[in-house]
Amino acid sequence: MTACLFTTRRCLMRWLGVALACLLLPVSLSGSYAQAQTKPPEAPPPGARSASAPPPLMLQHPSLSASLIAFDYGGQIWTVPRAGGQATLLVAGQGQNSGPVFSPDGSLVAYTGTYDGNTDVYVVPATGGQPQRLTWHPGRDVAVGWTPDGKNVLFRTPRTTPRDLEQLYTIPVTGGTATQLPLPSGFQASYSPDGGRLAYVPFSQWQPAWKHYRGGQTSRVWIAALSDSSVVKIPRDNSNDRNPLWVGDTVYFLSDREGPVALYAYDVKTAKVTSVVRNERGFDIQSAAAGPGGIVYDQFGTLNLYDTTTRQAHAVPVTISGELPQTRAHLETLDPGQILHAALSPTGKRVLFETHGEILSVPAEKGDVRNLTQSPGVADRDPAWSPDGKTVAWFSDQGGEYALHLRSADGLGPVKVIGLGQPPSYFYGPLWSPDSKKIVYTDKRLNLWVVDVDHPTPVKVDTDRYDSPASQLNPAWSPDSRWIAYAKQLPNHLHGIYVYSLADKKTQMVTDGRSNAASPRFDRGGKYLYFVAFTNNGLDQGWLDMSSMGRATDGRVYVMVLRRDLPSPLAPESDEEAAGDGKKAGQDDGDKKGDDKKGDGKKVAEVRIDFAGLDQRTLALPIPRVNLAGIEVGTEGIVFAAAQPVALTDEDYLDGDENGPPSLEVARFDLKTRKTDKFVDGVDAGSFFVSADGRKVLYAQHGRWFVNGADKAPDAGAGALKLDEMQVWVDPRAEWRQMYHEAWRIERDFLYDPKAQGLDLAKAEQVYAPFLEALAGRVDLNTLFAEMTGHIGLGHTFVGGGAFPKQDKVSVGLLGADYRVVAGRYQFARILEGENWTPGARAPLTQPGVNVAVGDLLLAVNGNEVKTDQEVYRYFLGTAGKQTVLTVGPKADGSGSRQVTVVPLPSETKLRLHTWMEENRRKVDQLSGGRLAYVYLPDTAAGGFANFNRYYYSQVGKQGAIVDERFNHGGQIADFIVEQMKKTPQMIDATREGEEMVEPAQAIYGPKVMIINQMSGSGGDALPWLFRKAKLGTLVGVRTWGGLVGIGGYPPLMDGGSITAPRWALYGTHGEWEVENIGIPPDVEVEQDPALVRQGHDPQLEKAVAVALDQLAKNPPQTFTRPAYPDRKPVLPETGR
Repeated sequence: MTACLFTTRRCLMRWLGVALACLLLPVSLSGSYAQAQTKPPEAPPPGARSASAPPPLMLQHPSLSASLIAFDYGGQIWTVPRAGGQATLLVAGQGQNSGPVFSPDGSLVAYTGTYDGNTDVYVVPATGGQPQRLTWHPGRDVAVGWTPDGKNVLFRTPRTTPRDLEQLYTIPVTGGTATQLPLPSGFQASYSPDGGRLAYVPFSQWQPAWKHYRGGQTSRVWIAALSDSSVVKIPRDNSNDRNPLWVGDTVYFLSDREGPVALYAYDVKTAKVTSVVRNERGFDIQSAAAGPGGIVYDQFGTLNLYDTTTRQAHAVPVTISGELPQTRAHLETLDPGQILHAALSPTGKRVLFETHGEILSVPAEKGDVRNLTQSPGVADRDPAWSPDGKTVAWFSDQGGEYALHLRSADGLGPVKVIGLGQPPSYFYGPLWSPDSKKIVYTDKRLNLWVVDVDHPTPVKVDTDRYDSPASQLNPAWSPDSRWIAYAKQLPNHLHGIYVYSLADKKTQMVTDGRSNAASPRFDRGGKYLYFVAFTNNGLDQGWLDMSSMGRATDGRVYVMVLRRDLPSPLAPESDEEAAGDGKKAGQDDGDKKGDDKKGDGKKVAEVRIDFAGLDQRTLALPIPRVNLAGIEVGTEGIVFAAAQPVALTDEDYLDGDENGPPSLEVARFDLKTRKTDKFVDGVDAGSFFVSADGRKVLYAQHGRWFVNGADKAPDAGAGALKLDEMQVWVDPRAEWRQMYHEAWRIERDFLYDPKAQGLDLAKAEQVYAPFLEALAGRVDLNTLFAEMTGHIGLGHTFVGGGAFPKQDKVSVGLLGADYRVVAGRYQFARILEGENWTPGARAPLTQPGVNVAVGDLLLAVNGNEVKTDQEVYRYFLGTAGKQTVLTVGPKADGSGSRQVTVVPLPSETKLRLHTWMEENRRKVDQLSGGRLAYVYLPDTAAGGFANFNRYYYSQVGKQGAIVDERFNHGGQIADFIVEQMKKTPQMIDATREGEEMVEPAQAIYGPKVMIINQMSGSGGDALPWLFRKAKLGTLVGVRTWGGLVGIGGYPPLMDGGSITAPRWALYGTHGEWEVENIGIPPDVEVEQDPALVRQGHDPQLEKAVAVALDQLAKNPPQTFTRPAYPDRKPVLPETGR
């Protein structure tokens, strides 16, 4: 039995792959659409391929020239003649390349490339050649199109936005300075032939593959006059319109207004929309591009060409021949960061690691790494080593569903498979009994199971009450293998400790339910049961509620004396002579009972539990009260207790995740001496294990793993494991097949709706399975995942990560500034203000002694002259976080210049957000004459909690408040914020000196107006929903995202990728799904009109202020008059009588 210390508080979740021959994939797709003169051509339906047809190719993002079609496939750029045929590789390399766009004359191709860990815009000759990098900012720059004259590439980037939005820029094809278009935001775009107008999509979507989506992020196409930024909106009824293509007097675009995404046209002169290519039953058209005489589009597996003259469409046959590097099988050396689970051998000689779907055995000191499973394309998870050292157990999906596998610890001999029953599920945490005969484990369905490995029929022990992150049954064996202790959720959401008897198959609760009890562990002597309990963290159990945050909680470790005849382990101590038999008075010898044998031949004490009076035999150990994460036991009388940080602070939020997740501090308590000593700190959560003999520990610190003795605190760095020889054989195609099935299993088992919103999951898996065989890269698999799960029709079906070609990150430093070109030099046009006392809001140019001002010229960086023929960011390669010398001055010739040393930032995102918040706060203060507060909530998690506490209470005394939740990324249910804003005056505190105080004191009592937009989602949907339910005030802006479901707790895919399935969903008290795929509409709708934004306005913010001031005028602040002091006419007793 190897024990592991797991955190008892909430946490969320997060992998790779040599061939002797290259994979050649000759594929030819051909076909044509039947045409009718009276109606648009129709796209073919799913399943139209014959059974003998080759698998469809994931050819994406096509672009069209007079003679060629360019597209991306497997992270590389290819071209093929317009008539189809053999494709030619245009751009390869270790990076990910996508989105090719032909220049107007067809001579050049702009594309998006990810190299050196950075995504930028590149351009390459259409006939091949050396690509040229145009953008150098460390943010994501994506090629979108060209200016009509072919001199500039149009691209989108979030480089200067504070949150979520991207903006459109142009950059000369020869390199140079990027110029922002006069629009507040933009995602996709196409110029009018004269270049004076732009058809564009104003913002992106979080889930573009969400079928039948109708929330606040439905995409739309606007036509902007670049002269004044006024817009005309293409008519729509809340459909998703995107991918505009301006050809002559027509703007073509893609839309789902009549079902699956099809091609439509908007006549600029008549303002009428017509159908161009129908798609009643087919796969969605993913993207389209216009070129001479036609429009090319990809329909998830085929390239198609629509002739704008004949109005006919046909499929373009494409053959791909050549090496596809990402499909080659190979031997992969794994990074320790890929380790998912660990287990320590009984005496600490070896460690089992789950990594990349394999179970590896790593020596603590001597020997080689062994791969015990050697199963490419199979997910092997959660290893456990039997206490007798003979057998290793793990869960494996080798048979299609997860089962328990057993094998000799040396990796030799056959594998024994134990089926885990129906329905199939995900299983966790196998834990051997001390006698190595049984295994206890849990499953996704909240069940606790035990199975005898010689008589393998699983027996259900119990079922937890709530499916929440707090569901941690966390079982533990008694040393005689006859009892299982575990922690189960109670109706009050606290946990109680339960004990299960294998002999009579009965369960009994042994705590009283008035505290949150967890982490039960039997002492190895069999006399005691230890556990952790909190009496002050009841609110923490409302894990979804923001009111569970920011509270200092502490718990204690308790010991339960199991038998009534045992003395207290904490009885008063006294030095006495031993009695005649050599034992001290009262010394117990009840532990001699029992005849079970350990592997070392020693007798195992029989564990007997006298349930009557257990509560009176429960004592608090003299371990300091801390915010406990859990406990583990060592040898008899030894307890390891782990503490963790309590709550995030402002600084933690602003500093982001730069320091990684909170770590644990582990203490060692000795029951014999009753002393607690620090054992080790900086331990990664969930990574502390004790060996079966109690004499060794395994733990991780910042991803490095150590094995040391359990008897004393280890020296820093001692016992480090050598992990640079962990290797596995990776077969990408086998892995992709496994992960494809895994993805559907996750949707099947984790979706809150067992009917998957009416989608036949098994059929959907069959429909999309043919695409697997022709994937060329990991990015294709993610695209497949997103598209197929989009049919579920729910928010939060996210896809990410995976084994992509490795790249060494080359940083680009940022100064927290915007630039313009003056006299052939880059001039500082804007310098962002920071809070230099807060790490995450540090502004490099406003540090003491730097004194760079707006209007100064940037002349050199580290002695290299800065010229405007390249983007300014080119000069900051490799400078992030490093001392960098700037030469700045007032004149282009360098006269009067000076040198300053700064430390550039790796990202300006937090700094720009802070600057935007402060500018908004000052604007509200100015517009309201100081009467209104401004509070920005970036999310409903740590950031929103920190911001509310900081900015709301610091503005108490204002007469009303503007609460801005635009771009709110959600997190939890913001009940805390709503409850605080509901406070009304109840009484006034009159004092002799000083001003009167209204109670409750920390409140803003006047009108509240909340600003919402389409980028407010999840918890950002729930907050305005609660705001409206509580009748707190007016909602101003536009409809929110409409994704009020929750995610978390999924197994990572074997190569480190991830896929989610909405696990929790929220409906209203009237029994309706009020928000999902709908969003929260505003009371006062206000778009961010581009023309007004161009003039310096924030229409939504300004309207919110106007609404609040109007409400203040109608309902002035309440005033209070102190009543006259009472004259009680007291009569004093007379004296002297």
